[in-house]
Amino acid sequence: MSKSTRNRTQRQNALTERTVPWGGIVFFTVIGVVAVVAITFAFLQTRKSSASADIQGLVQKDGLSRNHVPTPVKYDSTPPMGGDHDAAWQNCDGRVYDKELRNENAVHSLEHGAVWITYKPDLAADQISKLKEKVEGNDYTMMSPYPGLDSPIALSAWGKQVKVQDASDKRVEAFLKAYVKGPQTPEPGAACNGAKDTP
Repeated sequence: MSKSTRNRTQRQNALTERTVPWGGIVFFTVIGVVAVVAITFAFLQTRKSSASADIQGLVQKDGLSRNHVPTPVKYDSTPPMGGDHDAAWQNCDGRVYDKELRNENAVHSLEHGAVWITYKPDLAADQISKLKEKVEGNDYTMMSPYPGLDSPIALSAWGKQVKVQDASDKRVEAFLKAYVKGPQTPEPGAACNGAKDTP
């Protein structure tokens, strides 16, 4: 075979040679991963929403203001479930407070995704113990007595609230599952410690 024929054959082989299309593989892999993440997120959000739909007696409020204010706030629900609040949040990293909390600090914690369990100061000790078990060691939860409460126990998240008669009520667990860092959270990922540590 002559030199020119050999060169022509090599050029043809270079043109017909198969190469792995890495660019296409990477592109479609990334698209696939993004699709899986989006579908999983949508599924989890739907699950949380359906869980909250089953909570009988759930009160919901939309359009709550979120301004930081240095003065006391007059809330239209007791305990409050959102609205203007203090610039410092109440530490809510599984805290059990034995004294009444300042509404304005607790509401800021709700904005961060916390659930605040409040109870009448004269609630039976065994009931308080059951509530403590659900709070201690669980981030984005806190509990405190609340004088003047119109039911034995209230659970509040941002724009969500349910009141129950007994700590064993299944709605307590359902509320925590649905709203601790739930889809209602205006500031997901915000801290729940490092601020106000005392009532």
